[in-house]
Amino acid sequence: MTGLAQVSPMSEWLSIGLFTLLVLGMLALDLGVIHRRPHAVSTRAAAAWSAVWIGLAITFGIGIFLWRGPESGIQFFAGYLLEKTLSLDNIFLFTVILGSLGVPPLYRHKLLFWGVVGALVMRGLFIAAGAALISRFHWVLYIFGAFLIMTGVRLLRHGRKAPDPERNPLVRRVQSVFPLAAESGGAFLLRRDGRWFATPLLLALIMVEAADLVLALDSIPAVFAITRDPFIVFSSNVLAILGLRSLYFVLAGVMKKLRYLHAGLAAILIFVGCKMLVGSFLEVPLAVSLAVICAVLLLTILASLRAAPEKGAPAPGGDGGKPVDGSKAEDPQSESTEKLKVQPGPPVPLPARCGHAHYSGGC
Repeated sequence: MTGLAQVSPMSEWLSIGLFTLLVLGMLALDLGVIHRRPHAVSTRAAAAWSAVWIGLAITFGIGIFLWRGPESGIQFFAGYLLEKTLSLDNIFLFTVILGSLGVPPLYRHKLLFWGVVGALVMRGLFIAAGAALISRFHWVLYIFGAFLIMTGVRLLRHGRKAPDPERNPLVRRVQSVFPLAAESGGAFLLRRDGRWFATPLLLALIMVEAADLVLALDSIPAVFAITRDPFIVFSSNVLAILGLRSLYFVLAGVMKKLRYLHAGLAAILIFVGCKMLVGSFLEVPLAVSLAVICAVLLLTILASLRAAPEKGAPAPGGDGGKPVDGSKAEDPQSESTEKLKVQPGPPVPLPARCGHAHYSGGC
């Protein structure tokens, strides 16, 4: 059964409110205490934090299991695994964006922190809107299901294209308002000689948020195929996203090896879409859904690792060989960044301490 758990509306909103306060506290601890100073995150530290976030999600899921019963507990774990799997697409796009704009490792944690905060706000709004629509119009589920199937087929046929800063309407809008500084010193906006300048770090943040907005249109409808309980949908989504930054620092260097990732994600989206379409007359047990997601993810990873890399093959994602692991982040002739530099406004002098081609200061 994928319907709402028998919980009163007051208890439901109280649970969401308390959970939100807990999340805000963890975010404040993260940025205000643990990562107060800019620094490059090592793979070992990122792996440790990934284990912490996953352990926190498992502990929370066990609490749901004991508090609301086995069905709600399984719904949470299925929703969490689904969102965690789909978030691999976020990591792929993050590596492309941060690499193409030359964001140095020193500032990547800060950028992704605010990117995750924006993603949490957007997904909270999407979940609230989706839950309200489904409660009033059950047929919306069929629209969600058809949309997921079409998205899965499109992803299977064309892959996920790398975003181009020059074609992003939000980036172009910001550039029309603020001249672009060639350096940032770790700031999103700079004020020099009475004028405000946007930095490449701000443009990267806008592109990260835009990418997550597109991906949320896939993942939010998908989790409603698992459960329509707003609290479980929200908590599984949030806990999956909270661990996204650490998972990025762990997997960014190996994402280009997962050549069949998009095929696996497409298969999951198509399965979930079909589950939503047939849900009214054929109920797919949660255990089956959980097993299918696990099996597809495992097969995708094994097939990618066993496949021999083709000589001269472009990096996955259809970007014609742009690095997805940020390996050329320090190239001063990065094409995307050079295009973005050609903007009106005087140069912004900053102390060059890092020796980086696009950023300096704050080292």
